[in-house]
Amino acid sequence: MQSIKTSTLLFALLLFVSCAGQSDMEQESDMTLSNDMNDTGEEITELVSVLHPTLGNDVNGVVRFFKVDEGIRVLAEVYDLDANSTHGFHIHQYGDCSEVDGTSAGGHFNPHGTRHGGPESDERHVGDLGNIQVDQNGYAQYDRIDTVISFEGANNIIGRGIIIHAGEDDLESQPTGAAGARLACGVIGVANQ
Repeated sequence: MQSIKTSTLLFALLLFVSCAGQSDMEQESDMTLSNDMNDTGEEITELVSVLHPTLGNDVNGVVRFFKVDEGIRVLAEVYDLDANSTHGFHIHQYGDCSEVDGTSAGGHFNPHGTRHGGPESDERHVGDLGNIQVDQNGYAQYDRIDTVISFEGANNIIGRGIIIHAGEDDLESQPTGAAGARLACGVIGVANQ
């Protein structure tokens, strides 16, 4: 009888250790992914977000993020905006565009609880990218290197949302720059490199 109890206890202990070991391996795998690696162990160097119009709008485009020596290069091409207009352009907290008005993306990505500002401000949300300028054909291009956003750590933008707003970001009003409604929404994901 004592031998059966000992065997059962030993089996339970081995099962526990085995499960705990699996959990540790899964945690290590998660840490690898969160530390700038894709699922094959390669460094993540490019992200992409496809912009889709919110209800009643036609705005669409693509935003790409490239890891460069100076930081993260943000390159956006946006179409079907009003000619010669200016629109707030932000990374938002959630990679969720399921609501027809884009509000499911939440507010600006602001993990440090700072005040809203422009992309060059000393104090800003991580997601504050400023504005995009539209030409006479309804096309806007944005190209700048950002030193705040990241592919890892607290400022990691992977899985966040991108929003094109209806109005111009004044770069001062709290908490959003008074940029208005959301014309387009996209989710930031790892690009096929």
